[in-house]
Amino acid sequence: MSSPDPQVRAARNKSTSPPPRGPVVAVTGAASGVGALLTERLAASEEVKQVVAIDERRGECAEAEWHILDVRDPAIADRLRGAEVVVHLALDLDLETDAAARTAYNVRGTQTVLTAAAAAGVHRVVLCTSTMVYGALPDNELPLSEDAELRATAEATGVGDLLEVERLGRRAPRAHPGLNVTVVRPAVLVGGTDTALTRYFESPRLLVVAGSRPAWQFCHVDDLCSALEYAVLEKVDGELAVGCDGWLEQEEVEELSGIRRMELPSAVALGAAARLHRIGLTPSPAGDLAYTMYPWVVSGSRLHDAGWRPAYTNEEVLAQLLDEVSGRHTVAGRRLGRKDATAAGAAGATVALLGAAAVVRRARKARRRI
Repeated sequence: MSSPDPQVRAARNKSTSPPPRGPVVAVTGAASGVGALLTERLAASEEVKQVVAIDERRGECAEAEWHILDVRDPAIADRLRGAEVVVHLALDLDLETDAAARTAYNVRGTQTVLTAAAAAGVHRVVLCTSTMVYGALPDNELPLSEDAELRATAEATGVGDLLEVERLGRRAPRAHPGLNVTVVRPAVLVGGTDTALTRYFESPRLLVVAGSRPAWQFCHVDDLCSALEYAVLEKVDGELAVGCDGWLEQEEVEELSGIRRMELPSAVALGAAARLHRIGLTPSPAGDLAYTMYPWVVSGSRLHDAGWRPAYTNEEVLAQLLDEVSGRHTVAGRRLGRKDATAAGAAGATVALLGAAAVVRRARKARRRI
């Protein structure tokens, strides 16, 4: 009697093979962005038993078990029962969102997820913040160690929220013994993202503040997802920085991008940025400028020690970012239509800052004359 066809035999073996022995993983914010990419990645992994996807709408991953609800809803605890790990990615860092509403969502959502995870018997929560929490300061070492003090302030977009998320993460194991919290901090995230730092490269000229010392470290979303998977599978824990190896100096960025700089004195740039944000002309507060002025590069040694390596270099990620923002026009953090961008033209972000500041001054003088 002839043996079965090899393809038939392989199909039989696959159908009778035991299910994956890995963890059941819940992902919040699973329908879009990094959450959607991670959900797909984990669902395809042979080391993950099941993915529970949680969001306010259903995503595209058919292999996941979907639950549609707001992460601030205490009913999330019921959806987390049976999960061993939760990756919390339901954060709102949109530049256009009202700041107070954004903070309320981010803080309440994280509080609810941590409390619900403990109540559901989850043993590990993975939070995702940013290396921005270290702060961009002129005396930062290059690179910073991962256990460096978090010296950021709440002056940049969303950073105050991220600092509070980290504070909640540190408190959770004390309030809920048996719950472990891992924090993953990506560098400037690239790959379908829209942040004050990616918009920096949409300007006709790169604003450089006189006397500053910028250093650029990027993180591709695929590398972030692979680092999150490492955390999910407990190959590494603690507080982790993730990004490309090394960094790019401002001069290298300008050479690679082909975008010329415009330089401004610090007082002028920061003062104009603050005024423009205060009157609602730009979504980015002046604090965002610090991250284009001073270094905040991190070593990422803990992931490296665990065997993780980035798949992308800073040069490759910058090239992808430039391709993604091609055709977009941003001046002083505000996205412009084609007609406005043409009017701004070669004047660049710097001149726009100065021009808008002059408009503000003229308006104030006019009000005083009335």
